[in-house]
Amino acid sequence: MDFPPCHFRCPISMELMKEPVTISTGVTYERKNIEKWFFTYKKKTCPATMQSIENFGIIPNHTLKRLIVSWQSNEDSKSSCSSPSSSQSQPCHSAKHDEIQALLSTIVSSPFKVNSIKKLRSIIEIDDEMKDDFIKSNGVEVLVQILDQTIMESSDFVTFRACEEALCVLQQLPISEEGKTFELLSKQESTRSMAIMLQLGSAEARLHTVTIFRKMAKTEYDWSFIVQDQGIDFFKSLLELVSDEICSKASSCALEVLIEILRASKKNRLRAIEAGAVCVLIELLQDSNRSKCERMLHLIKLLCECAEGRQALVEHGMGIVAITKKMLHVSNAATKIGVKIIWLVCNFHPTERVLEEMLMYGSVKKLLALLHMDGRSSTKDKVLKIFKMHGNSWKRYPCFPYDLKDYLGFVNDSS
Repeated sequence: MDFPPCHFRCPISMELMKEPVTISTGVTYERKNIEKWFFTYKKKTCPATMQSIENFGIIPNHTLKRLIVSWQSNEDSKSSCSSPSSSQSQPCHSAKHDEIQALLSTIVSSPFKVNSIKKLRSIIEIDDEMKDDFIKSNGVEVLVQILDQTIMESSDFVTFRACEEALCVLQQLPISEEGKTFELLSKQESTRSMAIMLQLGSAEARLHTVTIFRKMAKTEYDWSFIVQDQGIDFFKSLLELVSDEICSKASSCALEVLIEILRASKKNRLRAIEAGAVCVLIELLQDSNRSKCERMLHLIKLLCECAEGRQALVEHGMGIVAITKKMLHVSNAATKIGVKIIWLVCNFHPTERVLEEMLMYGSVKKLLALLHMDGRSSTKDKVLKIFKMHGNSWKRYPCFPYDLKDYLGFVNDSS
């Protein structure tokens, strides 16, 4: 079915009217939409003309309804434009282009934006050509303006819902440093709006937001503004998504975003530590699959490069044991990162209690096993350094395996 003529569509929802009614300004609307405008939202203006209204009476427009029914009957009798032939494909794209233009115009002028944005979403989500058309039609600018409205004090639930739907469209678009989409989304107002949505939005909106952040993380985007502006609340929002056991996609995206942010600067790592990142990651580590485990260990390693991160790790009752369990059981990458974490702790935080925990929880035993690896590697070199620093201390503990004492002595002598 072709896109309905403009005068058959409700100016509020841009949908084909089923029960058209006319108000005192002479403009016709779908009954349920204008009643909601007047009686639910308590508005005293005409949505299309913004004229003030004193008479809120509505009159059924029977003539227009008959015309709409007649148009629908004619459209039903036509063949669909979905034929694969090139002669019909071009008009179909032209109709979609016109529809995008009409929807963007409605989004700009109408206070009821959600339905129009949903229609946009359905048009571009399965057609890359329509995505390009949407971007060339300045669609990104229109939706980013909606994002920016959420940080205003006057923003309401309707604006918030429109923002959620706008994010759903934006997350479908490609984002590269050279593109217009990245340029607009990386503005301070836009990133602040998305950070707020990450904290307050629905589960779907938060997924769409973190998907956009993940795409931005693959560029050279500077995270310093958003970290400074939002503080630890930003990291708490990301950590909540990491902990999401229902939506694995949101969790994976949040992990990737955190890795890029923590790589950027020590200041970012300190904010994440303050937000409780070390504790959250340790507690999630035990039940994580291979891919998530490697990324979580990588995050813990980045945090342990700060004294505050190492302190948080050793103070957590399961810190040492959680890292130890993943060594030799997940992957070579996980083992390598696990050894780096243990090396950081042994090198900069070797308290007696920590060394005792490493012996009791099997860290020392696994480190000894790694020495049997053939050849030389950076991981094996770190293990040798660990035993050179603390091997004699571990040998004095009664629980140290007797048959390994001679071997440990050999290791110390050879190192």
